[in-house]
Amino acid sequence: MNRSRSAFTLVELLVVIAIISILIGLLLPAVQKVRSAAARTQCFNNPKQIALACHDYHDARGSLPPGRDGHEFSAHAYLLPYIEQDNLFKTINFSVPWSNPVNAGATATLVRIFLCPADPLSNSVPAGWAGTNYRANQGSGILWGLPPSDPTDPNYGMPAPNGPFYLNSRTRVSDIPDGLSNTAAFSEHVTGDFSNAVAAESDTFWPQTHPVDADQAYSMCQSIDSKNLAFQRVSDVGAPWIYGYHSTTVYFHVAPPGARSCMYPPGRISTTASSGHTNGVNVLLCDGSVRFVNFGVSLPTWRAVGSRNGGEVLGSDW
Repeated sequence: MNRSRSAFTLVELLVVIAIISILIGLLLPAVQKVRSAAARTQCFNNPKQIALACHDYHDARGSLPPGRDGHEFSAHAYLLPYIEQDNLFKTINFSVPWSNPVNAGATATLVRIFLCPADPLSNSVPAGWAGTNYRANQGSGILWGLPPSDPTDPNYGMPAPNGPFYLNSRTRVSDIPDGLSNTAAFSEHVTGDFSNAVAAESDTFWPQTHPVDADQAYSMCQSIDSKNLAFQRVSDVGAPWIYGYHSTTVYFHVAPPGARSCMYPPGRISTTASSGHTNGVNVLLCDGSVRFVNFGVSLPTWRAVGSRNGGEVLGSDW
């Protein structure tokens, strides 16, 4: 007896493929949404670990760590013993510059707490450097260092940094009269592309101007054509974490989160907070809490949160 063998016809096969394609199309956004939510959760928890480390450091040393020291070591380097990285901390020679070859091992060591999985350019960091997406808040002013005492210095008369972390800072809780819950400690920034041959919005640009205050700095930075390589300045953004630098481990509340970063040599800076999240950034406050702040936050509110001692009243958008 002849038996007929069942099989898909070409039409049936095409119908099945079409149904599978539709299902994949329906499921893919949901999968991406779940992944995005997981990345955002991890990126929310990492600053909490940094917060605990800051408070443990303060309990042990009587102050928060410096934003950077004289050898340009970052606050991150000083926090290592308080995030279960004491062995790594012991490999660092703080008596020489961070870039000394004796510190090469530490410079290349990945510290997971310093990384946000939502960073779109994390794979661009070159070998031998380990990156960070979390930066310490220097404040709402544009002076990179400390006010110079020499009247001939172009930055003479500029106000001192008003955030918790800056050059050789030793900020105590009592030095934050605005309140720990009203003052930013850390926020985020995406990694750069590490190539000055390409202009990426994550880079730090050079408008070739010299603003007198934060308002001018913000306006000048936003007005340039970021695709013009003449304005390109620093693409090595976000690495290495050991290096206390304005485009690596420090950010400012000069411009709102998500805005372009710029520098105005000599000594004036407006690097920003940014992220790979949708519509905002995580901000770690000095009391240890973490808040997701929308890119649309008003500039006065954002600057008020960046100051530790300005006495500002936060806006209703906080």
